[in-house]
Amino acid sequence: MKNKIQSTKNVLDLIGNTPLVQLQNVVKCLKGSYYAKWEAANPGHSNKDRIALFIIEEAERKGMLKKGSVIIETTSGNTGFSLAMVSLIKGYECILAVSSKSSVDKINMLSAMGAKVYVCPANVKADDPRSYYQVAKRIHKETANSFYINQYFNDLNIEAHYQTTGPEIWKQTNGQITHLVACSGTGGTISGCGQFLKEQNSNIKIIGVDAYGSVLKKYHETQELDLSEIYPYRIEGIGKNMIPTATDFEVIDHFEKVSDEESAHSARETSLKEGMFVGYTSGATVQAIKQLNETNLFDHKSVVVCIFPDHGSRYMSKIYSDQWMREQGFFDSEHAQDPKKLEYIK
Repeated sequence: MKNKIQSTKNVLDLIGNTPLVQLQNVVKCLKGSYYAKWEAANPGHSNKDRIALFIIEEAERKGMLKKGSVIIETTSGNTGFSLAMVSLIKGYECILAVSSKSSVDKINMLSAMGAKVYVCPANVKADDPRSYYQVAKRIHKETANSFYINQYFNDLNIEAHYQTTGPEIWKQTNGQITHLVACSGTGGTISGCGQFLKEQNSNIKIIGVDAYGSVLKKYHETQELDLSEIYPYRIEGIGKNMIPTATDFEVIDHFEKVSDEESAHSARETSLKEGMFVGYTSGATVQAIKQLNETNLFDHKSVVVCIFPDHGSRYMSKIYSDQWMREQGFFDSEHAQDPKKLEYIK
């Protein structure tokens, strides 16, 4: 009798149960123990696989998706890739409105996964008809048998992480986690994880990472949307120019703002020192914990879990491109390139 072949039915079975990796060198001088929730281990290389599968299967269960349905979404890239992947396997068409701030790598990957992609200008107001929010809404209205994911205002975004990522972190740390640090964009990851973890231990601190140029931190502190806070920034998938209802601000204890430049360098540093090829938002998370150490938020007993949302391969034309870094003015005497790292043999 032949041995049974060990396989999964398809890649969707591989979503979730991502590893927790202890950080060593990039946090060497920091107080506490640090662990990265390595979401690039998902088959779509980001934590957005979780919400894509969860929301689509909930819609199927409720009869909102039928044969021939078209899935439509607004995305900075990662959610779009996950939706395109799930749509391919389940037999749906996928149309995505993407911000022009998204890397060329991300946009090309969306097309490669069979999605129809509309690239929209990044530096316009959320209610501008050219914004990726409004373009997705318009396409949804014009497309018969379409389903709009609407991740920024969909409570299932939170629920997906409440049911999966939060419990995984609790189990993997054996309940010893003291702080969760996560970038906040739609807010689904930090809100879902935060809700679950605080139910287990209300003393756990939930720290959101925001970008300069975004309104989230000030809104959290004042409950007011200050439009003067908004200006262009480079980090993708973090911060917002409006307030997503998929963010549970009450569960978040503090927001830490990080800069484009420091986040880019922290991502490159993490890749070099930890052997984890991390994305821009992972670099932002590492930068945040460096800054938070200076405020004495952590002590030697702290067990800090950082969400690393995606893989560095999605940023080859940005933070891992020396040319792009030079163009942004991100190389200086401290971060000068090593000319010995690249040599062409003629």
